[in-house]
This record gives sequence, structure tokens and C-alpha cells, in this order.
Amino acid sequence: MKGTQHPTRCPRRGRGPGRLFGLLLALVAAIGLTSTTAFAVPSHNDASRAGLPLVKLAAAPMDTVAAMQPSWNLGNTLDAIPDETSWGNPLTTKALFDTIKAQGFRSVRIPVTWSGHQSSTAPYTIDATWMNRVKQVVDWALADGLHVVLNVHHDSWQWLATMPTDHDNVLARFKATWTQIAAKFRDSPQALLFESNNEPQFNNTTDAQGIQYNSELNSAFHTVVRQSGGNNSTRLLMLPTLHTNAGQEFLDALVSGMKSLNDPNLVATVHFYGWYPFSVNVAGGTKFDATAQKDMTDTFTRIRNTLTSKGIPVYLGEYGLLNYPDYNHPARVELGEALKYFEQFGYEARTAGVTTALWDAFNFLNRTTFQWRDPAIINQIKSSWTTRSGTASSDRIFLAKSSPITAGTLTLNPNGGGFQGLWRGNTMLTQGRDYTVSGNQLTLTATALTRLAGNRAYGVNATVEARFNRGLPWKIHVTTYDRPALSNATGNTNGVTIPTQFRGDLLATMEATYADGSNAGPTNWTPYQEFNEAFSPDYPGNALLLTSKFVNSLRDNVQAMLVFHFWSGATVTYRVTKSGGSVTGIVG
Repeated sequence: MKGTQHPTRCPRRGRGPGRLFGLLLALVAAIGLTSTTAFAVPSHNDASRAGLPLVKLAAAPMDTVAAMQPSWNLGNTLDAIPDETSWGNPLTTKALFDTIKAQGFRSVRIPVTWSGHQSSTAPYTIDATWMNRVKQVVDWALADGLHVVLNVHHDSWQWLATMPTDHDNVLARFKATWTQIAAKFRDSPQALLFESNNEPQFNNTTDAQGIQYNSELNSAFHTVVRQSGGNNSTRLLMLPTLHTNAGQEFLDALVSGMKSLNDPNLVATVHFYGWYPFSVNVAGGTKFDATAQKDMTDTFTRIRNTLTSKGIPVYLGEYGLLNYPDYNHPARVELGEALKYFEQFGYEARTAGVTTALWDAFNFLNRTTFQWRDPAIINQIKSSWTTRSGTASSDRIFLAKSSPITAGTLTLNPNGGGFQGLWRGNTMLTQGRDYTVSGNQLTLTATALTRLAGNRAYGVNATVEARFNRGLPWKIHVTTYDRPALSNATGNTNGVTIPTQFRGDLLATMEATYADGSNAGPTNWTPYQEFNEAFSPDYPGNALLLTSKFVNSLRDNVQAMLVFHFWSGATVTYRVTKSGGSVTGIVG
């Protein structure tokens, strides 16, 4: 992933070992890969000289990669440009890896951008201080008994992408880069894995052309590392698809390339950030709906059918949602929808036999306090490593303050589990009086909701839990609201601040069109603009913000109609006109 920077004030399981070695050999042989070499355990001298523990590796690559589940990314750190702390994270310490290990992770991916610490002309020397710092960080992780993945990261778009127009120089630099990395880590334990490069991409190329360039780089990487000797002669090497995309054509091309290398110690790597409209909240993708779910299940079906079922280990080197969570900005993905995404992701990865590495640029773990920023999300991720959890159609029941309270219904999705009832804290609610269940329809009675709403102040009045016989409970927030009220506003090309009384509601998305039916806004292929890019709620400031990006995309002197959609189901219409450098907004 390209670095998700976060300037200080800026509005950005798998399974354990269990596959018999003989079966692995048969599966690998079936796709034309030789499988005669088991992992070499690092010598006592190599490990002790480096002050590292001896990590006993499984006999087969499939089992080794499975033993790396779950994994975590040290994102926006050694991959940051130009230096380790440039994107807001503190210097990495041994204590960080102690925390990751204690939190149940078994491996870490350490992305590294080398270009800022390397001469851009032959012989492409990497600065010794930088190389030693990378080695120090890698060794800290290894010392904790973690497997480590080391790669070439943002170099992929900084200079590797120019390969089509500067082929020989780019290839020479790539080989020189890996020659130096391989030499530095030649005697590191086999718990260290190398990854060719991150999200391979090539300027102005078709997919077919990009596949060829990617294959050439993977082959060069393989040759350089294997020829460097030592533990590198059998070290597990990760090869990415083009863009680390799991589309069928990219997976097929990678399998073909791996077969041509005739090496049993290879691992396939891809990334997954979900159905794009849902991942960033654009084009109306506010929910983890059937389309987003199918995108996920189809992806893992392809991975299973093409790779893991044929004995090819898969390390999913990055996963998450794009720009979520992000503690610097309002949440563009609703929490319950995010929880459903991570719950299903863990299940799909486990059933496909894929090891997964959470992309954590700064979003999940606070690198200063070593505390998780949102316990609900990380708890769901952790639970998904081993079991399924029940969910529901929503994590909220909205009660309009201006109306009498009536019963509220949600659809349960037990995900194969059994519903066991509703609780508020340690108190079990009474079925029949407080709620009823018909099939998967859970209905909270008007009597129960009246009690839970209390004085009916705007916002969350009470939280109850739907509990199942496995996994985590599903929290349901009883929320009082009224239709949000917006006011007229003026602004300029720097943006517009619309005074807003949210009255307990939450913003879901914004639709923008002109009178002729065409779309208004920078994302012109859809009327539903991107959350935090075109618009953003400011809940503490009682305002809705139209960004400069949105305002400057508007036609001059042509009124745009905005429809703000809220999670309660309420909508508010607003009209905006840009005239030169001034912008006017009116309600209705």
C-alpha cells in the first residue's frame, strides 16, 4: 500500500500445521514444482552469533506459512519517505515487537523503502547506517520468536515503475538492491522471509505488459537471492502478483512464473482491501452488502482454487479497509459495517488456508502507548482468527424523538452459530416481554425500547448485546434522533462550512447532481461522492464541511442539489451554487 500519511493536524485463521508432508509433495508435484527440499534450520553458530533464538521451522513451506498466522505490518515506518519518522510514527523499539508478540501475532511484515538511502546511479549503494538500522529492527522481531517478512516497498512506484522506459537501469538497480540486502541477511535465521517488491506497477502499460515486467523482476529477485548462498539458498521467498491483485489472470500468471523457477520454497502474496466503493465509502457503498460480500468470497475462492488447494502457500501481505480506521478524521465506514467486514474476512481466510497480515500504518495500534485505538475492531479481528461471530443487519435501532416509540426489528445473521438471547450488561432481557424472535428476525418491543431510551436524549441511550453460542456478542445501540437540521451558509473555493444540528444522527453519504441529471462533484462517475474527500461531518463543531476539492469541481453559476443521507434513514436536501470565488448554500 502507498503510505497513508497522517500529518499532525491534517483533514488520510488460518490453520495450524496439519497438512501431511507427503500430501504436500503430491500437491506441489501436481503443478510442476519440485518438492525435494525441506527447510534448513539455521545453524547454531549463525543464530547465536546474531543473538537470536533458534526458531524451529515446520517441514514444509505450507506449514511454515500457516504457522505465521496471524501477521501484522509495521506500516508507515521504515517504508516512510524520506525517513522512519517522516509519516508520524515514533522510532521503532524492541518493546513494540514485545507487544505484538504478546497480542497473539506470530509474524510481522517490515516494509522498507530503500530509494532515499541509496545512490540512484550505479553501483546503487545502500547507505550503511540505513542498512544497519533495518537489520536492527528485523533482529528485534526475530528475537521475539516472530517470523519476519522483509521487502522492497515504495521503491515500486518511485523507480521500479519506470521499467518500461528505463528497463536496463531499473533492472540493474533492482538486482543491486537485492544483492546488498541478501548479503546483509545471508546468515539470518530461516524465520526471515524476503518479498520481491510491494504492489508491483509499471507506468503506461497494459496488464499483459505489466505481468511480463513483474515476472522479470520476480525471476531476477529469485536468482540474486539464491546465488547469495548461506541461508538464502533455501530461504522462503515471496513473489507478488501484478499490483498484488488477486484477479484470476494475475494469479494464473504468478503460478506460471513460480513453476518456471522450479523451487519448492516459494510463497505467493496478494493484498485485499475489499470492494472499493465500500472500502472508501463512495458510490453509495455505505454497507458491507451482498456486492461487497461477494467480492470478498470470490477473491478467496480464486485464491483457494488456484493456489492453496494446489499446495502453494499464500501470505496475504496487507488487508484492511482503505483509510479506515483513521483517528485523524471522522469515520467514513460505520463501525457495525466494518465489524461485519472483518468478521467475514477472518472466516474466508481461514477456510482458504491463507495467512493474513493486518496493514497498520498508525490506525490500529498506538505506537506510543501500545494500546489498541478501537478495542471493538481489534477484538473482532482477533476473534475471527479462530471462530465466527454472529452479526445483525445493523448495530443501531433509531428512535425518532418526535414520534412515539414503536417496536424495532433487526435481522440476525448467526453465521452458523446459535442465538442465545439479549443482555444489557449482566442483566438478561426477557424473551416475550422485551424481545421476540421469529426465524432470524429479532424485534425489541416498544416497552423495552421505552425503558432503554430513558429520558430520550439525542444519541445513544443504551446498549444491549445479542449473544451467540460462539464468537463475540453483537452490540445494538438504542439511539434517539430527529431529522438533522442544516442552515444556509456561504463560503469560497477553500470550502463551505454548513451549520448543522445532527440531533443524534450520523452522516452516511452525500449525493450530488445538477438539474440536468448529471453528477456534480469530483467523482463524476457517480452521484454519491467520497466521504472525507468531497464532504465530511464535524460532529463536535456542529457542522457539515464541503471540501475545496468538491467546491472547485462545481460548474460556475450552475446550482448543484445535494442530498445528505443519514444512518437513521433521514435525508436532507441542500443546494449549492459557485459563482467565481464565492459559494452559497441554501436549505431545500
